[in-house]
Amino acid sequence: MQKKYIYTTTAALVVLIAAAFAYKVSAEKNNGIAAVVNGEQITVAEIKEAYEQNPQIKAQVSFENFYNHALDVMVNSKLASQAAKASNIAATPEYQKQLATLQDELARQMYIDKLVKEAVTDEAVKKVYDDYVAQFKSQKEIKAKHILVETEQEAKDIIKKLDEKSAKFDDLARQYSKDQPDLGYFTKEMMVPEFSEVAFTLAKGTYSKVPAKTEFGYHVIYVEDVRDSKPLPLQDIEQQIRNNLSQSAVAQIVEKLNAEGQVEKYDLNGKKIEPAKPAKVESK
Repeated sequence: MQKKYIYTTTAALVVLIAAAFAYKVSAEKNNGIAAVVNGEQITVAEIKEAYEQNPQIKAQVSFENFYNHALDVMVNSKLASQAAKASNIAATPEYQKQLATLQDELARQMYIDKLVKEAVTDEAVKKVYDDYVAQFKSQKEIKAKHILVETEQEAKDIIKKLDEKSAKFDDLARQYSKDQPDLGYFTKEMMVPEFSEVAFTLAKGTYSKVPAKTEFGYHVIYVEDVRDSKPLPLQDIEQQIRNNLSQSAVAQIVEKLNAEGQVEKYDLNGKKIEPAKPAKVESK
């Protein structure tokens, strides 16, 4: 109702872990060596790093359970890598082509990430937040519950029970409401008009004496609290601010690169695409 990649084996590890069983790590006593594959070592530290870098896996299984299956995957990966080197696949044109593509993608991403990191500082985040607080306009908001039913008569019957004090609002909501009763805090614009018109006339601790009809059905509304809205705490919106700043930084980087570069574009017929002319600003 409201308008509102540690290795290429990560995916395989997730699947294997589903069948994990308790395994006590003893390789730690072997100078930290977990396996030796054709003379090349795999260390416990490597497996531990893989575990630490996968918080979703870490949250589900212990390192002891993770270790045995991860070791098998890493041994198989090492064997495949050694076989690939022995086949001299790195000298093939296809390998070189894909390598160049991967190198280009990595360089590009690292360059963008560096500039974004320089732009999205704690100071920049604080400035955005301070501007938000300074421009914030307080609005009346209410905390309410509702009982949503199909027909007007059902809603009237519920209101009658409330008037007679024969049942409590929460009990009636659990029994009759076809929607989650608790709506939390909201401002007038967050709800459909027909709902808000009724809800925002109610005082704290009162319920609607007439059903509110909307496209969803008929509502009996109970207002739990009325207050003036306040700016959200920084910790609640910091990540959103950082995401917005990152998107803005990327857009500015791309715009700057285009402005400073020499770019010619052609359509499918080979005709040169002329750059769009900036919109004229009419003087008043």
